[in-house]
Amino acid sequence: MDALREAEARLTVYVHPSNAADVRRAVARQLSSLLFSYEDRFDGVLLAHEATVESEQGKILNGLVPYFGVPVHANLLLYSPKPDMMLEGKVEMLGKESIHAIVLGVFSAAIMSDDIHEKFKFKRKKYGGKFVSRSDKQHVIKKGSMIRFSVKRVDAEMNCHVTGSLIPPHTGSMLWLSVHDAEYALEINSGKRSRDIKIKTEQHEQDHSAKSSGRKHKSKSRKRIDSWELRLLPVNSHCRDTLLQLK
Repeated sequence: MDALREAEARLTVYVHPSNAADVRRAVARQLSSLLFSYEDRFDGVLLAHEATVESEQGKILNGLVPYFGVPVHANLLLYSPKPDMMLEGKVEMLGKESIHAIVLGVFSAAIMSDDIHEKFKFKRKKYGGKFVSRSDKQHVIKKGSMIRFSVKRVDAEMNCHVTGSLIPPHTGSMLWLSVHDAEYALEINSGKRSRDIKIKTEQHEQDHSAKSSGRKHKSKSRKRIDSWELRLLPVNSHCRDTLLQLK
């Protein structure tokens, strides 16, 4: 999927002295606090990370609370949809005026009636409905269908909510496309698509963070992000555990 992007980042993570006994855990926790939320700094939503502490020594900052900076190299897996990219999602709800889908089991997408190709006709049923192609009745989109659609707009403020379109070529039901669309079928068979990306995260109730699965992922593009500062604050009921600022 084009919207999945792997990035490399060299970070300076500023850790509170109370976390000095386990710096690696403190760094992992800091990065995990950003999972599944959009970050302007990364130009996408962080899905997974793999971080390596590059030195056992850190530079101590002057001040009342002497944070120390830890150099970190991180591999990041990002969800970063852009206009005209192709996405795949599962239809969760549909009606005559719109189709609503979920991408990667997490991110929402909506396709309005103006962006549904005129070849599709909506047929209402007692317990819902479905879109059926006028040119081929085997081409059906209904609740539970996996669809391929083009990105029209992305709303970063809504955690990368996508407005999509079924008008461009090579869009529609993935089941139908895999048989009747030669270009799409070739793309699948050639192995250009990464279909086996698995993201495993473990969420902790007390700190609302997760551990990265550590799995390496394939991606069509790679972007380097440099010169970041992440400061980890002590955990208590009166302060947030995360404060981010650009270097």
